[in-house]
Amino acid sequence: MRVTFRCPPELRDLLPRPIPARRSLPEWLRRMPATAPVADVGGDIRTVKQCPPFVDAMSTGFLMLLPTDLRIEGGAFHWDWDPPPSTVGRYTRSPVAFHLIEQASGTPFFAADASAIKFNNFWSIELDPGWSLLVTHPFNRADLPFRTLTGLVDVDLYKDAFIQFPAQWLKGDDYSGVIAKGTPVAQCLPVRRQALDLAFDMLVDDAATRFVETKEAVDAEPGVYRRRFRAPRP
Repeated sequence: MRVTFRCPPELRDLLPRPIPARRSLPEWLRRMPATAPVADVGGDIRTVKQCPPFVDAMSTGFLMLLPTDLRIEGGAFHWDWDPPPSTVGRYTRSPVAFHLIEQASGTPFFAADASAIKFNNFWSIELDPGWSLLVTHPFNRADLPFRTLTGLVDVDLYKDAFIQFPAQWLKGDDYSGVIAKGTPVAQCLPVRRQALDLAFDMLVDDAATRFVETKEAVDAEPGVYRRRFRAPRP
């Protein structure tokens, strides 16, 4: 599937390009052990590092990356980001902006002392006709100090402007740190716009036989899903 990204010419050499999610798995996943000891079972058990659905979710789609370092001190955001003048009309030059938390009134994201931020994006995104883009927080990335909100954008039609990424800031005013340039701020998956045909049936006859065989194979030894049922990744 072709995904076309466009940025202003003056930012071409400044912006990190969106990348396939499989190329930016977090360092903690690489470092974590494949097994962990559990006293209650008297041995080791496999960790999520050996769970293909867990890792495959993190590897799916593409990631939008932070264009510059963000320094956070005492609840204030700072950055050194001074792009050249625009050649394509007006657009925000700030890598991050803020929402009024009242915009989240009535949602689980609202709290009187919470902060709502917005990561500004400088790439337009275009998909083929009939496809939308699901934009969400990078999967399984609870280590990030923010939580990107989920949205669906029809980028086959809305293809000539930037999509921005609102997020809930999870740290308080006492937080100090740096979110590095290139940190993923959103994970994106193309979704075809089509009606779902939900079919329902029972586990009988051949379906029941296949269920039993599959369950017994998975229970018998580790790695059966990976070897027999996991589709090759492009």
